[in-house]
Amino acid sequence: MTDTPLWRAVSALGTRDPATPLWRGVIVLRVTTLLFALGSFIVHYDGYADKWLAWTSFGVMTAWTVLSSLFYARPSSRWPWLVGFDLVLTVALMFTSAWILTTKQFDANTPLITTVWAAVPPAAAGTRFGALGGVLAGLVVSAVTGLVRWRFDVDVARDGFLLTASGFVIGLAATMARRSADALTRALRMEAATAERERLARSIHDSVLQVLARVRKRGAEFGGEAAELAKLAGEQEIALRALVTTEPTHPSENGTTDLRAALQLLATPSVQVSTPAGEVQLPEHVTVELVAVAREALSNVEKHAGEDAHAWVLLEDLGTEVVVSVRDDGPGIAQGVLERAAAEGHLGIAESIKGRVRDLGGSAALDTAPGQGTEWEIKVPVAARGKR
Repeated sequence: MTDTPLWRAVSALGTRDPATPLWRGVIVLRVTTLLFALGSFIVHYDGYADKWLAWTSFGVMTAWTVLSSLFYARPSSRWPWLVGFDLVLTVALMFTSAWILTTKQFDANTPLITTVWAAVPPAAAGTRFGALGGVLAGLVVSAVTGLVRWRFDVDVARDGFLLTASGFVIGLAATMARRSADALTRALRMEAATAERERLARSIHDSVLQVLARVRKRGAEFGGEAAELAKLAGEQEIALRALVTTEPTHPSENGTTDLRAALQLLATPSVQVSTPAGEVQLPEHVTVELVAVAREALSNVEKHAGEDAHAWVLLEDLGTEVVVSVRDDGPGIAQGVLERAAAEGHLGIAESIKGRVRDLGGSAALDTAPGQGTEWEIKVPVAARGKR
C-alpha cells in the first residue's frame, strides 16, 4: 500500500492506547488524593500512636505517587504487574494504620493513613483490565478497610460500594474506548484499502482493461477462433475487475472473513453475483465451505446446462441466517433422475453439497424441473459464525 494520510492515521491509531485519557485521570486522582491525605496527616498527626511509622508510610505514598505517575504516563510502561503491585503496596500501607492510629482514633472513625489515596488502585485496575479488574480491586480495598478497622459497618459498606462502583465504571469506559478505537481502525483500514483498490482500478482501466475490452469487441466481430479469444478476453476482463474492486478475503484478527467478497470473485461473463452492500463476516472455515459449495453448483451448471447457460449467485444476510442461492437457466433435471442415481450408489454433486452444508449446521435444498433450470438454496444459521 502507498503511504497515504489514511494509512498514516491507521498506523497512528494502532500504536496509541485508547485509554490514555483515563490514565491521565488516574494520575490526577493520585496527586489530588495525596494532597488530601497530607491534610488528614497534618490534622491527626498529634494523636498518632507511632509517628515514625506514620512519616514512613506517608513518605512511601509520596514516592510511589511520583513513580507510578511517571510509569502510567507512558503507554509502554503500563504493565499488568505494575498495576498489581500498586494494589499490593496500597493494601500494605493501609495495614500500617493498625499501628499508627490509636484505639481512640479508631473509635472516632479517624481516616486511615492512606485515606482516599487508597481509591486509586481500583481506578488503575479498571483502566488496565476493564470492569472486572476494577471491581475486584475495589473489593480488595474494601475488605482490607474492614479488616484494619476490625468492623464492617455502614461507613465501610458505603466506601466499599463507591470503590467497587468507580472501578466498574472506569473499567467499562476503558473497554468501550478500546473497542471504539478498534472499530475506527478497521473502518479506516477498509477505507484506505478501498481507496487503494480504486486507484489500482483506474490505473488498470487505462491500460489492461481497455486492451481486453477491445480484444473482446473486435474478436466477436471477426468470429471463428477470434471469437473464442474474445470470450477468453471477456472472462479475464471480468475476473480482473472483480479482483481490483473486491474487498480482500484475508482473515481478520478474530478469525473471520467476508463471504460477500469471496463470492464476488466467482463472477464471469455467464455468472452474475449479487451481494449485500456491507460485509458478511463469518468464520474462515465457514466462508471457505460456502464458497466451495457455490463453486460445485456452478461447476454442475457448466457441466450439464451447456455453454450458453447463465447462472446467478445471490447472497442474503437475514440476521438469524445466511442464505446463498445458485440458480441457472439450463434445461433442469427430470423428475426421478436424482433418486435413481442415489439408488444406484451415485451420490454425485448433490450429496456433496448437502454434506458440506450439513457439517456447518445448515440445510441445502434443490429446486428443479424440466425446462425451468435448477436452483440451490443453502441456509447456514448465524450461530455458525462462532461455531467450530
